[in-house]
Amino acid sequence: MVIEDLKQRIREIPDFPKAGILFRDITPLLSDGPAFRQAIDLIGGRYLARRIDVVVGVEARGFVMG
Repeated sequence: MVIEDLKQRIREIPDFPKAGILFRDITPLLSDGPAFRQAIDLIGGRYLARRIDVVVGVEARGFVMG
């Protein structure tokens, strides 16, 4: 699975919650176990060689990736 395949699992909802905002819904990605695992591996793989002691989720939904 490549990045373009993963992007297909992120739904775009225009004008939500108000006009001019493009909301990206990751629920379809979260519900696809193998795709979600691949996304996490791609994100985490960038940092394997580093010594990271703490991960902070910046927003309410950030904890899922953290």
